[in-house]
Amino acid sequence: MDQESTPLSPTPLEIGRAGQHDVKVAWTNGQTTVFPARFLRLNCPCAGCVEEMTGRRIIRPEQISEDVHPLSIHPVGRYAIQVFWSDGHETGLYTWEHLWELAQQLISIPDKRP
Repeated sequence: MDQESTPLSPTPLEIGRAGQHDVKVAWTNGQTTVFPARFLRLNCPCAGCVEEMTGRRIIRPEQISEDVHPLSIHPVGRYAIQVFWSDGHETGLYTWEHLWELAQQLISIPDKRP
């Protein structure tokens, strides 16, 4: 497949909540992803959570409460969402590309529920 015919990552058709804590994204390719809230919060791409020059994650899992959840989710143009979290964090912009990459990570994480 040449460069011009390579399909782009899908984009969200709908973004909302799944239950009280999780975020659900319906994609243009027909897939639906439910992002556990804590997973999404731990993968915030902002400069307070990721070192800008190296890309090294600054935020540590023990800093994020198990029950963190979105208070609200707002679209940013046609390319991202901003999540206002229950822990007061709100500076991360989750681009469609970043959300799709995170969705692919979730596919590779085994379900640990009984």
